[in-house]
Amino acid sequence: MDNQQSRPVESLTFKEASVELEQIVRALEAGDLELEDALGRYARGVELLKSLRERLATAEQKVQVLMDATDATMSVVDTTAAPSTAFINE
Repeated sequence: MDNQQSRPVESLTFKEASVELEQIVRALEAGDLELEDALGRYARGVELLKSLRERLATAEQKVQVLMDATDATMSVVDTTAAPSTAFINE
């Protein structure tokens, strides 16, 4: 197990956790691991996946709050009564 895999999941950046999860999936798919190592990596992968999903959910909530705040502060302009510029020659 390398240094990154021994670090707590919470201390990894989103990108680091994603890369580590991808490496674990590749190693498991290769099928060359001993059973104990495969089980350990699988458990680490589950931990990483849970953390990544939680982080994405949190980010989605923050984006939604920002979008709601932006929508609330922006006024809607009715452009249906504006004159058409379709026939203006440049």
